Amino acid sequence: MPDVMSSSRLIGVGVGPGDPELVTVKGVNALRAADVVVVPVMDTGERGRAEATVLHYVPEEKVLRVVFALNERTDRARREAAWDAAGAKVAELLAAHDVVAFATIGDPNVYSTFTYLALTIEELVPGVVVETVPGITAMQDLAARSGAVLTEGTEPLTLVPVTAGSAVLKDALAGPGTVVAYKFGRQAGEVAEALRETGRIEDAVWGSALGLPEESIRTAAELDGEPLPYLSTLIAPARREGGRGGKL
Repeated sequence: MPDVMSSSRLIGVGVGPGDPELVTVKGVNALRAADVVVVPVMDTGERGRAEATVLHYVPEEKVLRVVFALNERTDRARREAAWDAAGAKVAELLAAHDVVAFATIGDPNVYSTFTYLALTIEELVPGVVVETVPGITAMQDLAARSGAVLTEGTEPLTLVPVTAGSAVLKDALAGPGTVVAYKFGRQAGEVAEALRETGRIEDAVWGSALGLPEESIRTAAELDGEPLPYLSTLIAPARREGGRGGKL
């Protein structure tokens, strides 16, 4: 176990959904102030969205890739072994540096790999200070780019990862308020069916690769059942009647 002083800090920095202009000033400052910036990569080795965003603000020599089995959904042992190896690597970095930043797409407290890393580090490095810097989420970016309003008045907002199953999404769509679905690309057909069954497809919109050259934003009515990019986002706005301020 590394002998790390309690002043060592691990900072999870949300770098947004992909558009480098959506990294907050605080996020940029945290990345630049850190001794090293860790970015997660798949075991297949390609550059991830977090890394591409970070490189707009810090030199490449300051960025360290750490492998997470982000594409592993079925082999729990393999996935946890990757988390343990990543945690051990970051613990080594904290033994050598005062401040280590971990860049994550979106927000570090919303379905982020940083959560698993922080839990591991808190066990490996007693006394480490764990902090987070919030980031713009994909649902915020999609709302801005598509013109969809996430909430009005007293409307609730439900966020569902479709990796939990389409039944969870159907239950949310049957309720009130706006529903946002994350990670639904591989189950696009089931999502479209759920939207049609609940009468929510006409106003719904989906997007992927937001802020990137391959960005795609379309109405949910155009979903044809073909698989979409894994990190696709869907917004099904609340049913709104009564004009301006109807839900106040």
